[in-house]
Amino acid sequence: MTPSSLRARAGALRRLLLVLGGAVTCGVFGLAWHVGRFGRREGAVPADVLVVLGARVLAGGVASGALQARVEKAVALYQQGLAPRLLFSGGIGLHPPSEAQVMRALAVRLGVPAEACLLEEQSHSTAQNARFSAEVLRRLGAGRVVVVSDAYHLLRARQYFRLQGWEVATSPAPLAGRLDAVDRFYWTVREAFALLAHPRVLLARSPLR
Repeated sequence: MTPSSLRARAGALRRLLLVLGGAVTCGVFGLAWHVGRFGRREGAVPADVLVVLGARVLAGGVASGALQARVEKAVALYQQGLAPRLLFSGGIGLHPPSEAQVMRALAVRLGVPAEACLLEEQSHSTAQNARFSAEVLRRLGAGRVVVVSDAYHLLRARQYFRLQGWEVATSPAPLAGRLDAVDRFYWTVREAFALLAHPRVLLARSPLR
């Protein structure tokens, strides 16, 4: 192969890589835009259960800002009469007790009857939130659920619950005072990468009931 042919092939390969890189970049940021836009919408509707996804528990069993905001939003929806039960989903992280236990204690302090609170304490990821919560929801005979989490997290959360066979509405916990613009951008782009890495999750459809 002549030097000119090698240079031509190298040039073609560089152009191909640039095109592919541009396509991936556009795909990631396009999906990130959709993730952010989806999360800003309040989608809560009457349902059988409000499912609250866990977040970090601090030393001493103190709720992190994210965990507290999610519980407060779910309690507000419960008090509006959107669902008769709350399911708190989250296992033990760096600090005990489980995220679910911390959320239930906070909800009870905010006026929710203890008997209206259900726990799922095994999960350590969004996929596990959906899978282990589904076991509880099936025992209840639940149909539609409302998932409560941070805005940037809601699209991926909805998709995982869809994979488990649930009709899902979503409700964002407020981010104001917890994340600045840079952090929101980071977490939103991170969610886009997570969805693109799992096409089956990204393409999950609402089940027919």
